[in-house]
Amino acid sequence: MTDGQKTSRRSQAWFGAQGRSGMLYRSWMRNQGLGHEVFDGRPVIGIATSASELAPCNAHLTRVAEAVKRGVWQAGGLPLQFPTMATGETLMRPTAMLYRNLMAMEVEELIRANPLDGVVLLSGCDKTTPAMLMGAASVDLPAVMVTGGPMLNGKYRGQDVGSGTHVWKFEEDLKTGRMTEEECFFAEGCMARSNGHCMTMGTASTMACMAEALGMQLPGSAAWPAVDARRMETAQAAGQRIVRMVEEELRPSRILTREAFENAIRVNAAIGGSTNAIIHLTAIAGRVGVDLRLRDFDDLVRAVPTLVNLMPSGKYLMEDFCYAGGLPAVIAELLRGGLLHGGQITVTGRTVAENTENAECLDSDVITSLDAPFQPAGTGTAVLRGNLCPDGAVIKQSAASPHLLTHRGPARVFDSPEAYHEVADDPELDIDENTVIVIRNAGPKGYPGMPEVSNVPLPAKLLKAGVKDMVRVCDGRMSGTGYGTVVLHVAPEAAVGGPLALVRDGDPVVLDVPNRTLRLDVDDAELTRRREAWRAPVERHTSGYTWLYTRNVEQADQGADFGFLRGCRGHEVPRDSH
Repeated sequence: MTDGQKTSRRSQAWFGAQGRSGMLYRSWMRNQGLGHEVFDGRPVIGIATSASELAPCNAHLTRVAEAVKRGVWQAGGLPLQFPTMATGETLMRPTAMLYRNLMAMEVEELIRANPLDGVVLLSGCDKTTPAMLMGAASVDLPAVMVTGGPMLNGKYRGQDVGSGTHVWKFEEDLKTGRMTEEECFFAEGCMARSNGHCMTMGTASTMACMAEALGMQLPGSAAWPAVDARRMETAQAAGQRIVRMVEEELRPSRILTREAFENAIRVNAAIGGSTNAIIHLTAIAGRVGVDLRLRDFDDLVRAVPTLVNLMPSGKYLMEDFCYAGGLPAVIAELLRGGLLHGGQITVTGRTVAENTENAECLDSDVITSLDAPFQPAGTGTAVLRGNLCPDGAVIKQSAASPHLLTHRGPARVFDSPEAYHEVADDPELDIDENTVIVIRNAGPKGYPGMPEVSNVPLPAKLLKAGVKDMVRVCDGRMSGTGYGTVVLHVAPEAAVGGPLALVRDGDPVVLDVPNRTLRLDVDDAELTRRREAWRAPVERHTSGYTWLYTRNVEQADQGADFGFLRGCRGHEVPRDSH
């Protein structure tokens, strides 16, 4: 490295400064025991960690950060760890999604405001991964993602159980008397038996895979279990790699291209990933100026079969996926079928094809082939249109019941998820298996935050009668660990006057997934009368962050980001106030 290269580092605006300013910056840093030689112009690498005991999926990231530091030091950089907020879906109310944009803002501003040349992003749970990618993309300094890894497989009475997915199953068993309270309490500790995020193909695992599919995470690193030593090896390798990326000036804007997003969309279909990836990928694309539309998530996946046999759509878990070859094996198979852009650059400095040229599948029951897929092409996420969702809605076909993908039934409308839960166990509830359960006011503005409430449990009386699934329609989201015939992300949402706000009990709802339609069989004149009588709900929030959120959040089909955060604001060095 030449002196010219050293002095051109962004961090040298701080640590290479002359006079009082330079003395202030360096002397305060030296109270941590850093010697003067570390301010010689070497790359300064931020390690952004969302470690928090309030976000159980992220609680172990402090140890992961130590491994990243080793790698940075080995490669000749200066690692500086800093905390970010954590958005743990398991504890935060009303929903972690309310705070994804806040975290993205924080990550962006912390990177820009500090003397950093590059950053390693440590995430774990559902919203931390997209929030960090959104923030880093808007700064456009070299960045690499390191996700915390999934938990070990859950074990209960000799069977594998999946976090999230088995919560819904055990709830049904409890309601129908197949499981006691004591058994359920014991099973809780069997689902989550190690550090890490959900080990099903829920949103956390999906977004880890999306980070890798986009090229922002090292190959193979999405699937290593959190407690596997190779998770730490991956983190150390990421620390080494980010130093080289700074020297190469390999920034997110070079990686996050239209082709990268197309790759991620198709990979999501192949792994049976969460519908939440649609919202997060759309939001990330908005930060780098890639025009990603909701229809892309249908058009691009029609030829892609589901290759991965994981819960909630299948039977295996992330630990099995990892040892079967992980995401590189899936990507290699999709490349073999000509379904991906193999020439797309990644954080390794190499292409997608080069990264996976030696990948192989080690268990064909977990990762299937294009010739004999787990589920055929056309069974991935479908995007619906119609008079009930003019801006779109989505359904995860692989988690739905085939016989309900074409369905007509009377609506039973609930103005909130809570309103449904209040009566769901009522044996006199006027609902049968043909009813379409409509849950509204669960969208970005309406709840606020668009919670994972759409896959409400079936009424207790129907569960006891042996009914296993019903059509549910909602403007909210569903956990990636969930399952069922659930229409999600209905846009526009009810709270802004979308057609979902006009539905009344008994209205015929027609779902036709093969033809990609969702409609209300009510004539236009009647809908016009209802719209004229509709009144917007009174705003409940008049100050604070929630007020900011409800005033600025965009609809689900646009990624539910803030409009004022779209685009890249760059990494220009802020003014020196000293």
